[in-house]
Amino acid sequence: MFIQTESTPNPATLKFLPGQEVLEVGTADFPDAESAARSPLAARIFAVDGVKAVFFGLDFVTVTKADATEWDHIKPAILGAIMEHYQSGAPVMGAGEGPSDGHASHDGPDGEIVTQIKELLDTRVRPAVAQDGGDITFHGFDRGIVYLHMQGACAGCPSSTLTLKMGIENLLRHYIPEVLEVRPVAA
Repeated sequence: MFIQTESTPNPATLKFLPGQEVLEVGTADFPDAESAARSPLAARIFAVDGVKAVFFGLDFVTVTKADATEWDHIKPAILGAIMEHYQSGAPVMGAGEGPSDGHASHDGPDGEIVTQIKELLDTRVRPAVAQDGGDITFHGFDRGIVYLHMQGACAGCPSSTLTLKMGIENLLRHYIPEVLEVRPVAA
């Protein structure tokens, strides 16, 4: 098994490509070690000292390191953890645990607008940020303000504010006049 790595715009995050499917559909975010209990693969990666967060896409694993940790020290252990997991035959997600589309549900009078927002995110935004090892999902819509949750390499990325404001906000405002602003939310 050969696992490729790619840098991301976030210097604290690396993208690992195991050369096979990670998730059949959707994404899975593990912002801390406690959340990794639902995934044997995430738990194995968190066992590496210095791992701060783990994120799964369709064909990649994104790992964020602690600030005081150097990639040279933990990258080999992460590669080993991913390789051992796939060689063990264990599932990526625990029984009854599945990935999700990541979007929060929305009830209320703005249902049609929210559907448009989610469609634009799914078709235009999420594929692009997945290339960088991250994801951006819908969190809420209130009086013209779209709240988005940034995951994987996007969480804590120095260029995420620029991406959010100049890219996503402009895109949504262009197609949906009711959108006035886009703001990030914490996990």
